[in-house]
Amino acid sequence: MRYCCTVLSVSDISKARSFYESIFGLEVCQDYGRNILFSCGLALQQDFDWLIGVPKEKVHKKSNNVEIAFEEYDFDGFLQKLKGNPSIAFLDEVVEHDWGQRVIRFYDLDGHLIEVGEEMKMVIERFISNGMTLCRIWKGDSITSILV
Repeated sequence: MRYCCTVLSVSDISKARSFYESIFGLEVCQDYGRNILFSCGLALQQDFDWLIGVPKEKVHKKSNNVEIAFEEYDFDGFLQKLKGNPSIAFLDEVVEHDWGQRVIRFYDLDGHLIEVGEEMKMVIERFISNGMTLCRIWKGDSITSILV
């Protein structure tokens, strides 16, 4: 068995496709009209109720129990791109997690929660540029590197 993809229910396949192509630069590798698959493994499905055989009112928006996660090298540049897009509805402001990674969460056009986080390599580079140094410690029978 192998994992194939994640399928999101969308109300307008053309608008959703444009959103994911313009915001994230995703590329379509398969297009079946009301279903498309991006090369990264994310799929969009218009008429999701038809696909899974449930009434339309059973397909809910903004459940906030799943998020689509991306990492971005140029996090600050990406934030500027988002702030210039009036169709973006933010969950909250930028959050910095305990491990130092900054993330922003917002909704796509159909209410799916998206997280874009700062690429972890950039977090480490930011720590080093702010004066932290790499330290190696013994942990069990091996050496672990940490920033201090």
